[in-house]
Amino acid sequence: MTDRPIIDAHHHVWDLTVRPQPWIAGEQLAPLARSFSVADLATEARAAGVVGTVVVQTVCVPEETPELLALAARSDLVAGVVGWTDLTAPDVADAIAALREQPGGEHLVGIRHQVQAEPDPQWLLRPDVQRGLTAVAEAGLAYDLVVKPHQLAAATAAAAQLIGLTFVVDHLGKPLIASGWLDPWTTDLRRLAALPNTVCKLSGMVTEAAPGSWRTQDLKPYAETALDAFGPRRLLFGSDWPVCTLQASYSTVVEVADELTDSLGVEEKAAVFHGNATRVYRL
Repeated sequence: MTDRPIIDAHHHVWDLTVRPQPWIAGEQLAPLARSFSVADLATEARAAGVVGTVVVQTVCVPEETPELLALAARSDLVAGVVGWTDLTAPDVADAIAALREQPGGEHLVGIRHQVQAEPDPQWLLRPDVQRGLTAVAEAGLAYDLVVKPHQLAAATAAAAQLIGLTFVVDHLGKPLIASGWLDPWTTDLRRLAALPNTVCKLSGMVTEAAPGSWRTQDLKPYAETALDAFGPRRLLFGSDWPVCTLQASYSTVVEVADELTDSLGVEEKAAVFHGNATRVYRL
């Protein structure tokens, strides 16, 4: 893969001395219970041919996004930030404008909320959330969708109502790969992909696979479904580092994504691994 430049469109960083990460709980996630920095990522990313990355929020607090923007401002690797702001706040447009005034504010490329943790499966369709999403669209930003399969229907309805906003599906909508479960995830993902303002990240698959025993072949039906539904011009590579390290090294994640897209031509593969992220996030 080092013969072509790569944009890693999805990774995280966190510093546990600054704030806790409440989602890191239980024995399975214990290896993530330490701080991870861009410096930790840089060597592996460069070795894999990565020339730029998009760092994505992890917690829904207002302090994190300015920190990520400042990180991007001083990094020669981080090209974009998908941050967080309270979509339900009446002044969400002002909050987004204020983020852009922060050091590194020019690196703000998208907004994300932990929809997967919302108990209401229709959360994306609430009037206050819709108003917030409209503000994201008016700011020229993308919106990252971190949802579980049962929330894909609401995501499709939201995207249909806000055709001027680009919705970026993280981790293929988190299908239950370990169980080999395909339906109704396949049907729901295809309905979402039928909307022209949606794209999808080829990311997060290894962490949904069977712990310790997964093979690339286990991921193939899910990658092929996403590729067929969205096409090579609407699919973005993302590592989901450091979460991916629960199941695979960074280099392995890149190699697996390369193998899963072997059916593509040179230009199509370049789009998945570089061009699409550059376009969608306006890097």
